[in-house]
Amino acid sequence: MSTAPFVGSEAVLAGTWTERELRRSCTRIYRNVYQRRGGNLTAKDRAVAAWLWSGKEAVVAGTSAAALLGAKWVDAHAPAELITARKRPPPLIVARDETLLGAENVLVDGVPVTSPARTAFDLGRRPGLTAGVIRIDALARATGVCAEDVYPLMERHRGARGMKQLRRVLPLIDAGAESPQETRTRLVLIRGGLPRPQTQIVVCNMWAAVVARIDMGWEEWLVGVEYDGEQHWTDPQVRANDIDRTAELERRGWRLVRVSADLLRHRPEVIVDRARGALLAAGCPL
Repeated sequence: MSTAPFVGSEAVLAGTWTERELRRSCTRIYRNVYQRRGGNLTAKDRAVAAWLWSGKEAVVAGTSAAALLGAKWVDAHAPAELITARKRPPPLIVARDETLLGAENVLVDGVPVTSPARTAFDLGRRPGLTAGVIRIDALARATGVCAEDVYPLMERHRGARGMKQLRRVLPLIDAGAESPQETRTRLVLIRGGLPRPQTQIVVCNMWAAVVARIDMGWEEWLVGVEYDGEQHWTDPQVRANDIDRTAELERRGWRLVRVSADLLRHRPEVIVDRARGALLAAGCPL
């Protein structure tokens, strides 16, 4: 049975649930909005539930829109975001009364959602440059939205709050980032004064078969940078595959800089130093 959010009164009227069953077998997300108990409430579910709470009149926006548009890494515990004139939202719903101009909203499975460009426009204006790039990277990976899609909205909404940061965020976005940690790593390299790295570099053999895909780096100089998540250090099979893959890349002339969570969080300057050293050794004129 579906675990999608639903309006309780509608389900009772349709005979799908009784009021007693709602109390015993369902979890109330918002007033008159429920989910079958045992379901995992995702960011998408919370977004839909908030829209149902609005009487199906709001437009889903912000991180909730990003989730419905397919972006990963959206916190399911964060408040859902809506554009609506409805006042006094319950906890875990943020309601904003904002103006949407033509083509700034789309339908996703029947739910009105801010368009990818408008969603990026909103996310990039929020405080926190790194967080803004992370959010839009994930949105870009899911939808293909790019900076050029957002610039026209900046012209339409001149004077909107957060434009100064948005101008800094947009040139930094990259749909190649596969995780927030990869985005953070890329930003560390750029802030360290290194050339902007290419993302998701595909290395093929002489028969055009893919040997490896490198998180980011400088293909011209055969220097790659890889973020290794926890599984790369704790899973023996993953670790063994990494060792073989690294040996093959090094045989092909690649220099690899490995990045761990500890390095990224506490010693980002080491990442920059190692990448710079590898580039200089490869002959890059920094």
